[in-house]
Amino acid sequence: MATKLSERLAPWLALVVLLLIWEGVCRGFSLPSFVLPSPSAIVTAAMRLGPGVWLDHTWATLRVTLMGYGLSILIGVPLAIALASSKLLSRTLYPLLVIVQSTPIVAVAPIIVVVMGAGDLPRVFITFLIAFFPIVVSTVTGLLATPGELIELSRSLGASRSREYRNIRLPFAIPHLFSALRISITLAVIGAVVAEFVAAEKGLGYFINFSTSMFQVPQAFAALLLLVVISLVLFHLVGLLQKLLFPWSLPKGEH
Repeated sequence: MATKLSERLAPWLALVVLLLIWEGVCRGFSLPSFVLPSPSAIVTAAMRLGPGVWLDHTWATLRVTLMGYGLSILIGVPLAIALASSKLLSRTLYPLLVIVQSTPIVAVAPIIVVVMGAGDLPRVFITFLIAFFPIVVSTVTGLLATPGELIELSRSLGASRSREYRNIRLPFAIPHLFSALRISITLAVIGAVVAEFVAAEKGLGYFINFSTSMFQVPQAFAALLLLVVISLVLFHLVGLLQKLLFPWSLPKGEH
C-alpha cells in the first residue's frame, strides 16, 4: 500500500521540487522576467489577465484543435481501410503521404493561409495535416496485423469483404487506432498553435506570439503551461474513451 502511494506521489513531488528549484534560481540570480520568469511571476501574470481573457483564447485554440482532429479521423480511417484493401492504392498513395508528412508544416503554413484566406479553414487544414498521418499509418498496421487464419476462415464461411473488415480486421486494429489517436490529439494542439503563429486574432498560439513581441514573457509562459494542460487533458480523455467503449482492447493491467 505504501509503495503504491509513493509511486503515485513521486511525480507530483518531483514537480514541486522542480518548481522550487526554478523559483530559487530566478530569485538567487536575480534573473529578469523577460529572460526567465519565476513560477510566482507566471502565476501573477496569469491572474492579472483574468479568466475571461484565458477562456477566450483557450476556446479559440480548442475549437480549431478539435475540428482539425475530427477531420483527421474522418479522412484518416477510411483512407487507411482503402490502403489496406488495395496494394496498388497503397503503392500509389503511401509515398505521397510520406512526402506530405515530411514537408515542414511551419514552412507551408503561410502558403496555406494565402491560398485559403483568413478564418478557421486554413488553421483547421494545417491542424489536419499534422494530425492525420499517425492515424493512417497505425490503422493500416492494425488492419494488416489481423491473423491470416481468421481471414481464411471468414472467407471459407462466405463472409463478404465489408463484413471481414467490420467484424475481424477493425476490431484487431482498435488498439493501434487508439494509440494513434492519443498521439494525434497532442499533434493537433501543436498544429493549431502553429497555425495561430501564422495568422490568427485569437488563440493561445497568437497570445504567445503577441506576448513575446511585447516582452511579456511571464504571460507567454502562462499560455504555454495552459497548452500543456490542454494536451494532457485531451490525451487522457482519448484514453478514457477507449476504456469506456473498447475495454477489451486495453492491456491487461489497464482494464
